[in-house]
Amino acid sequence: MTTLRLFVLSVVSGLLMAAAWPAHGFTPLIFIAWVPLFYIQQFLGDTGKKGMFGYSFTTFLIWNALTTWWIWNATASGAIVAIILNSIFMAIVFEAFHLSKKWLFNNQKGFGILIFYWITWEFFHMNWDLSWPWLTLGNVFASKPSWIQWYEYTGVLGGTFWILLINILIFKLILNFYHNKKLNFYFNFIIFIVITGLPFVISFYIFNNYNETNKPVQVVVVQPDIDPYTQEFNLPADTILKKNLSLAIPLLTDSTRYLLLPESTLQNNIWENTLWRSPSLKNLQKFVKKYPELSILVGASTFRWLQPDEKKTNAARHYKDNLYYYAYNTAFFIDNSPYIQVHHKSKLVPGVEKMPSWGFLQPLEKYAINLGGVVGSLGIDKKIQLFSNNQTDTQIAPLICYESVYGDYVAKMVKMGASVIFVITNDGWWGKTPGYRQHFLFDVLRAIETRRDVAQASTTGISGFINQKGEILQQTKYWEKTALKQNVNLNTYKTYYVKQGDYFGRISSYISVLILLVSIVQGILKKQKSLF
Repeated sequence: MTTLRLFVLSVVSGLLMAAAWPAHGFTPLIFIAWVPLFYIQQFLGDTGKKGMFGYSFTTFLIWNALTTWWIWNATASGAIVAIILNSIFMAIVFEAFHLSKKWLFNNQKGFGILIFYWITWEFFHMNWDLSWPWLTLGNVFASKPSWIQWYEYTGVLGGTFWILLINILIFKLILNFYHNKKLNFYFNFIIFIVITGLPFVISFYIFNNYNETNKPVQVVVVQPDIDPYTQEFNLPADTILKKNLSLAIPLLTDSTRYLLLPESTLQNNIWENTLWRSPSLKNLQKFVKKYPELSILVGASTFRWLQPDEKKTNAARHYKDNLYYYAYNTAFFIDNSPYIQVHHKSKLVPGVEKMPSWGFLQPLEKYAINLGGVVGSLGIDKKIQLFSNNQTDTQIAPLICYESVYGDYVAKMVKMGASVIFVITNDGWWGKTPGYRQHFLFDVLRAIETRRDVAQASTTGISGFINQKGEILQQTKYWEKTALKQNVNLNTYKTYYVKQGDYFGRISSYISVLILLVSIVQGILKKQKSLF
């Protein structure tokens, strides 16, 4: 096998992964996308040749670049750094699998190791400074809700398990056929049919028999279609607020319970220590008095002075002398009570809202993506904050933009009592690219995992409604100035995934550590044995 052929195979794997990705990918390709890369690994492991890291890096670089290239619209340097770093991390994981398979099994078996390593990586990638779970394998089914109703038991990591297992079985079938191992071929073929077909059967059954509890509340979402580059931070704050409310007013009735205004709607220097001074918040409080049953969820950029004795984190910003403050990406919940509820975005975008805290990564701060608002590390909530509507005795999961990509995070909100999910976002930064479509589709995954209706309001991008089966009920077009109204159903039932969270990730982490330690010891022993 020549180097060129191996390189071509690595390219093919990357192209297949990208071609399967939503919003317009051909999803079934993901079930064979890893097979060419497996062939490279088997060949290099059998022959003792080197280069696995380089070939796998090529695969993952193509996958990352073709699916998340739209980051370039906001920053070229940031896109390059993000794509290259993520590809390197993935290649390291695959290299670790390659070495473990050789050290433990002389490369004759052990493909299952990859399943544990990869799920561990995806789980870890949701919980560190450079978190970017956009390409979690299980996300690929976001446009196929009828395929993955069982996500209410496993979450997206269950999808990752399914994808890798099917790819491994197909690769084994090819090897069995090539080497004329008929008995192994038929045995693996039966397993392949069961593993592939059973999740579909279960999912279609749930999809066709699932009924939402009939507890409707009327929700209005607004998409003001404000350009984040030329308008959002240049127009007067009261003008932006009026644009939003003018779209909502024709749809509001005495039956409307919730109005969603997008992320960053309020940009008039709001200090949380003195919320009562904010003209925008005063105007919204006056507005809701016209609708006694109405509650408003609205996004804002806010700031808070630290108390002199308050412990500072890396996100604390120095003003002068001993004065420090936090900047937040914030959601407010405003109703006819005198109190304003506050939620701070706590899953932050690396390179935009969260700078690396490790010393050797500090140079990456110069590649921070400037999106026109508050740049650099933001403050977060120390614990998850829900919004409570005392009139309807309802708790709401408020998600700001990127938070909706984190299944385990959303599941914790639902476990705490949230009966509906509201997402506010601003997806105009990326232009008319797959980015905003992928982001909206990831709401489908959250709906299925938690069995909660989802309403999303975007400055521009896609605003809309998704039911508990992951079906899109309504959605706006990109760059469309409009508002939508929909009855969504509340739900208090807690799915197995809501109760257990990302248990696939936790279990895989323990197994991966054990496998890695044993394989390292085995590798050392083999090297010592070869010296004598």
